[in-house]
Amino acid sequence: MRLPVSVPVSQQGASQVPPVPGLRAALYRARATVLAYLGLTKTRIIEQLLVVTVPAMFLAQRGIPSVWLIVATLVGGAAAAASAHALNCVVDADIDAVMKRTARRPLAKGQVPPRNALIFGLALGALSAVWLGLTTNWLAAGLSVAAIAFYVLVYTLLLKRRTSQNIVWGGAAGCMPVVIGWAAVTGSVQWPALVMFGVIFFWTPPHFWALAMRYRDDYAAAGVPMLPVVATPVQVSRRIVAYSWVMAAWTLLLLPATSWIYAGVAVLGGAWFVYRAHRLHAGVAAGRDVSPMKLFHLSNMYLCVLFAAIAVDAAVGLPVLHF
Repeated sequence: MRLPVSVPVSQQGASQVPPVPGLRAALYRARATVLAYLGLTKTRIIEQLLVVTVPAMFLAQRGIPSVWLIVATLVGGAAAAASAHALNCVVDADIDAVMKRTARRPLAKGQVPPRNALIFGLALGALSAVWLGLTTNWLAAGLSVAAIAFYVLVYTLLLKRRTSQNIVWGGAAGCMPVVIGWAAVTGSVQWPALVMFGVIFFWTPPHFWALAMRYRDDYAAAGVPMLPVVATPVQVSRRIVAYSWVMAAWTLLLLPATSWIYAGVAVLGGAWFVYRAHRLHAGVAAGRDVSPMKLFHLSNMYLCVLFAAIAVDAAVGLPVLHF
């Protein structure tokens, strides 16, 4: 007669636990899926959009808005931007696969089915509108829907593959966060919001054309008529200089709503940006080997510093300039 063999408690039910390698594989797949959907949203661009939203809210309040309002607006704005970017990825999947700069995007690599990405983008857009409507106001929600529609329908579908002016007019969608932030605080759209809209509008061409100069061959291979593809380098750099001057001058229109803090940053920062744009043009005109990405990175820094000055100016609450 054989005595029963006792089984250690630690081994009881072991057959019901998935093997460790299988569990690891499942966790890896889940992580990869989450990262793929996150990749559709282009998080780096969202960060830049949010950087300009908060200062617009500070200026609208002429102080510091409630933390809840800021958080609610940022969550809704991030969801709206993520929606627009995901839908953009669906439409541009074919050219993203051709371009080296975008070949690692989820749809280009086949990590997400196009139908799923479409549903994901539409769901994010609907959620962002409802969220903003319930937590801020319906004007901000309506503006977010308009921004998504403009980015996808006007820029991505209508302009991007048809005209070299695509980023000039299509860039208007990227200007909307400041208007949405202002509307979230005031329930209206007033002239300072439109001035901030214009700052980003005129900033976008120098910013993006510098990037497009670096990746000209990518856009040419994909058949996208970005300005550096259809114009000579000198023509492109000349337009960068022109838009830089307009942008720097436009920032001064905000002086009647700000104090000397913003004024100093706007004047000095604008002068520095214009100087660097001229340096790029001079190098291109002389036939030297230039690095347009220097201006691209500078443009990111410039916009952050300029809008940080708006936020600080509003938070400090010094008397506004009068002319």
